[in-house]
Amino acid sequence: MAVKSIVPLMFVVMLAACGQPDAPPPFKLPVDAAKPVIRTVQDWDEYAGRFEAINFVEVRARVSGQLERIAYRDGDTVKAGDLLFVIDQRPFRVAVAQAEARVADTTAQLAFARTELGRAEELFPKGFIPGRTLDQRRQELVSATAAVTSARAALADARLNLSFTEVRAPVGGRTSARTVSIGNLVTGGGAGGTLLTTIASLNPIRFVFDADEAAYLKYTRMAAAGDRPSSRDAANPVRLRLDGEEGWPHRGRMDFVDNRIDPQSGTMRGRAVFDNPGAIFVPGMFGRMQLLGSGEYRAVLLPETAIGSDQTAKVVFVVGSDGAINPRPVTLGPLIDGLRVIRTGLKGDETVVINGLVRLRPGLQVQPKMTTIQAEMAATRVPGKTAS
Repeated sequence: MAVKSIVPLMFVVMLAACGQPDAPPPFKLPVDAAKPVIRTVQDWDEYAGRFEAINFVEVRARVSGQLERIAYRDGDTVKAGDLLFVIDQRPFRVAVAQAEARVADTTAQLAFARTELGRAEELFPKGFIPGRTLDQRRQELVSATAAVTSARAALADARLNLSFTEVRAPVGGRTSARTVSIGNLVTGGGAGGTLLTTIASLNPIRFVFDADEAAYLKYTRMAAAGDRPSSRDAANPVRLRLDGEEGWPHRGRMDFVDNRIDPQSGTMRGRAVFDNPGAIFVPGMFGRMQLLGSGEYRAVLLPETAIGSDQTAKVVFVVGSDGAINPRPVTLGPLIDGLRVIRTGLKGDETVVINGLVRLRPGLQVQPKMTTIQAEMAATRVPGKTAS
């Protein structure tokens, strides 16, 4: 009887076991993943600086007198040679007339001296005049010739001073406000002459910046290796943006690198030139500039959303063949077209999680949804220097 009761009981247990559903598969977190972008790129190093006029001129009076006329409006853009101020010309016209009269007088005396010398040279061989008289006539001719030269020089000086009464723009550019008004007496001279206005040239215009010693050494080594020519020898390209602008819309070129590192700041002065036909750039304006910082090289790029932090290290999450994610330390380079260059840590054939990193932990099983990295996937940011 005991054996017969056990058999039905086992049958019931087996039926109960067959009726239970299978255990559900382990949960896999869905994530967006992609292969890194592989592209040939060049680095651009970023610097802050300010614009400077190629020509900045203080317009000063070169002769003294009363200011009679102002021929421009404050802030006008002028060309080289344009009339700016007129100083009372009457005293200088008188001086020119006096100098012209002196030239006429000395010229007449020179003609008379030549005639007298000719007569003396005819009479001396005949014994009608002594040799001393012949020598005197020759000396009078030399003196008359010198007097004419002196008078002509005085006339040139008088005419030059008369021309200085018309103060003209020495360079083209934009004027500042005048410092004197009509009727005032101005003093002529060199650096001590009365300052009338200033002119700053605008097109083209310079952009001045300072690079640290490490950047200078990097560029020197690249030039020695043939990766990128020195900006002393070649007009390396630069690009610039102003406050409020997106991207780097302005293009220019390097034209100068200083010959020393400033011992106080540890930096070296560099200078670029930009065309400025619309005069949007003005001296003293602040801007940010990028200088070509490398030769071409093959780079691995990822969007910023794919890069996380692990204390002091930067990491990306790589999806393994078993679906588990593993953090991988990477070294970052610059931003190029919104994507970050990965210097070390990736080969480029890995599958990388590209967003939602806060939900991830090492070893987590994920279900990657493959996508393609595009420019619009990257945050709109400005390319900069290598991240630390």
